[in-house]
Amino acid sequence: MPEAAKKHTDMNAPGHSQQDQQGPSPGELAPRPATPAATGLSVPFLTDLISKHLAEAGVLDLGSLARRLGLAGTLIEELVAVLRAAGRVEVLGIQGGSPFLRFGLTERGRGAAAEALLRDGYVGLAPVPLADYERVVRAQSRRLRPLTRDAVHAAFADTVIRPALLDRLGPAVNSGRPLFVYGPSGTGKSFIARRLNRLLGEPVLVPYAIAVGESTVRCLDPGVHHNLGPALESTPTNALMLQQGFDGRYALCERPTVIAGGELTLDMLDLHYDSAVRLYRAPLQLRANNGLLLLDDLGRQRTSPAALFNRWIVPLEEGLDHLSLKGGQHFTVPFDLVLVFSTNLDPRALADDAFLRRIGYKVAFEPSTREEYAAIFKQACETNGVAWDPTLASLLIDELHAHHGIPLLPCHPRDLLGLALDYKRYTMGTDTIDETALRWAWANYFVAPGSAEA
Repeated sequence: MPEAAKKHTDMNAPGHSQQDQQGPSPGELAPRPATPAATGLSVPFLTDLISKHLAEAGVLDLGSLARRLGLAGTLIEELVAVLRAAGRVEVLGIQGGSPFLRFGLTERGRGAAAEALLRDGYVGLAPVPLADYERVVRAQSRRLRPLTRDAVHAAFADTVIRPALLDRLGPAVNSGRPLFVYGPSGTGKSFIARRLNRLLGEPVLVPYAIAVGESTVRCLDPGVHHNLGPALESTPTNALMLQQGFDGRYALCERPTVIAGGELTLDMLDLHYDSAVRLYRAPLQLRANNGLLLLDDLGRQRTSPAALFNRWIVPLEEGLDHLSLKGGQHFTVPFDLVLVFSTNLDPRALADDAFLRRIGYKVAFEPSTREEYAAIFKQACETNGVAWDPTLASLLIDELHAHHGIPLLPCHPRDLLGLALDYKRYTMGTDTIDETALRWAWANYFVAPGSAEA
């Protein structure tokens, strides 16, 4: 059964490259706009955003404004000219060796910036229009690049997992239907579910923010989106170039993996508006688009499983999620992700047959076989730089587990090895293990010999 992989960098996992180099390049999918009209945003919206940046920073030169907004310098020049004509910005000259003119707000400009901040508190890279976001998400859909059996098995070549189980997970990821994994605690459900992101394919463009009418929704989450490199170079000159790379309002990221456990509530699945700073934050599923959303420990939330299942019925059927701004304006966004439910409870206790039918794939995780357990223990030893001794695996399997009637769970080898190493480092100052250390680890890992796990 599944257990810890030796490699933790999923983007480098075997088989990942088989899904790469397909579809349009980032520059083709989202070319850098050369004019204000090409941004899809109105000139008043863009000039207000520049004003908010100037209000926050005080004085900025052209290169700094280009980097802050993710837009080309010549485009920023056009917008600053509009602000100067309206008497909202003044030129302050060159300073500090910079080749660019500096700009600051006039009294009229400060008043306009304050009004803009009252309407929308967002100050960051220019957002992308909702229509552009929808187009980019659909173009990056994992479903456009179906998985093959060989690619799935190659991606998990470094993981102890039954081939038959992989042959259930692969079609589930391909299908677009939700996946329900269940089984006893410690059987590797969450571990494998997290690593399904190995199957999702090449990196994707994620916007820093999305414009919905005159409101801005912050989308990119550093805790979820691993930025593979800045869209704009750090030097002012490169920030002014028009045709280099892709639209600077996007970040090129690994496909996201969003995980929510017992803390999950229904309001986390709706837009969050912070009235103190007048900012919208994207819900979990929007941040997970083009990636994976794992709802872990299902049944342990304060929200009932039935309420959570009901929340997904429309998005799963339509491929669209319906959201609302605080003023009541409704809009839809793509719902393009792998949705995984994970629980160690009986699925029939969480939902009736009608709900379970809607979920699609149900995959049971079970305790390891003797051979799998030994392979996991060997892998854990190699990961920790511990010499492999098959007699120690036999001690665990044939004596301790067998005597106490404890199932062979994939989590046990790693956990027991960790405790054994703690003991040896404390008593001998070495990174080795022996029978004494393993017996000590066993006694500390379980509440008492023969009892249920702690």
